[in-house]
Amino acid sequence: MNLGFGDRVARLVGGLGFVVFDYVSSAQWELIFLVVGLWSVLTSVAGHCPFYSVMGIKTCKVDSQAE
Repeated sequence: MNLGFGDRVARLVGGLGFVVFDYVSSAQWELIFLVVGLWSVLTSVAGHCPFYSVMGIKTCKVDSQAE
């Protein structure tokens, strides 16, 4: 888990916004909004972002290795 609470909430709200906006957008942009929205929602729910892992970023304050 490398996403903190604030990061997860921001991703969830933003991702749901993209998914909702997907329904009112033109067909050219529809797939892009859907992919970005679903990516944001899924990483928020899982609490893990693969891009953060590759770059060594961790916004979660709890050390998951200590358990």
